[in-house]
Amino acid sequence: MQKYQSVIRVLLLSLFFLTSYLSPAFAQQDSTTTDSISVESIRQQMQDTENEQDQSNQSTQNQTRGAQPTASSRNPEISAIGDFRALYTDAGDRNWDAYMQGVELNLSSAIDPYATAEFYPVFEGEGGELNAKIEEVYLQTLSLPFNLQLKAGKFRQPFGRINTVHRHALPVVDVPVAFESFFGEALIDQGASLSWLIPNPKFYQELIVGVTRGADESPLFAYSDNNQPQMVAHLKNFWDLNDNSTLELGFSAAYGDNETGYKSQLGGVDITYKWSPIRYNTYKSFEWQTEFYFSQYEEAPSQDINSWGMYSWMQYQLSRRWYVTGMYSYSESPIDRNFEEQAVSATFGWYATEFQKFEFGPKLSGGPSFSDSAFSGLFRWVYVIGSHGAHQY
Repeated sequence: MQKYQSVIRVLLLSLFFLTSYLSPAFAQQDSTTTDSISVESIRQQMQDTENEQDQSNQSTQNQTRGAQPTASSRNPEISAIGDFRALYTDAGDRNWDAYMQGVELNLSSAIDPYATAEFYPVFEGEGGELNAKIEEVYLQTLSLPFNLQLKAGKFRQPFGRINTVHRHALPVVDVPVAFESFFGEALIDQGASLSWLIPNPKFYQELIVGVTRGADESPLFAYSDNNQPQMVAHLKNFWDLNDNSTLELGFSAAYGDNETGYKSQLGGVDITYKWSPIRYNTYKSFEWQTEFYFSQYEEAPSQDINSWGMYSWMQYQLSRRWYVTGMYSYSESPIDRNFEEQAVSATFGWYATEFQKFEFGPKLSGGPSFSDSAFSGLFRWVYVIGSHGAHQY
């Protein structure tokens, strides 16, 4: 037994010394192999970088020469937005309803290095049916000199704050009564507008001037056979008050023919204050927005209807996903001297993600002193599929 133990010890010692002797050679061989692989990897990365730079340079040269975009860049970004609603009201015989308020499609793409295009076909809910129409379709330049940008087509007119925003993006379940009185669904027309980013070193200023054919669906304006186009202008003034808050002050004006064949004039002032603390902007924010409208509707020579309306809302973010908004709105009718309306409402919103939100809230509306008032409750579920760009700040 001792004899076999001695033999085993000798074999183990021999194996140990043999391993110690050969391991540097193997180590050198492994290191050389690893170094070769590393060098080859670096060379491949350098080659890939050179190829990417060549492609980038070629792309830049093509754009400089005004070449057509590649096939992949022509594919538009496509999205669809659904707006489902459920309503309760104490007015009328039927006190509840459930319906699709609308479905909005959006196709957006660059035409070439000089212009982009937007296309908004919509299906509006009416009487339980969805009726198709083109809400907006326009192109917009990218490279005009002197900070200018030209837009042409059919688009929401640059008047105030709400008119340029699609309804599903508003923080309230229903639009203010003042907006409906003066704009109907929205002031949308066909024509062109030119915006100028004013070179002001102290604060942001933008002036937009538009010329259109005359709105087809508007309480104040209409298309006519004479040579008078509809004119609209908006001046935006924007300040960064500090790192956490901003203030925007805007002035708007519109002028054109109405259904009587005479003229309508509309003026507006909008004020928006936003607070979003840098440290807590995911969980806390506050917004106060107010608009005033003033109109003069000429129904006959030397016979004008002068009216005004306003709304004001405050929205507070309670947590990451919960928002609450309170709104008051008052309006005289721009085409009827004897009609006025006001409403007060609250909206509670839960934003699941940027692609889905749930909103609900009560609304009380009526005449002066809320005479003949009506109570309603509205639930809204907005959802987006596809790629949907950010809305105007």
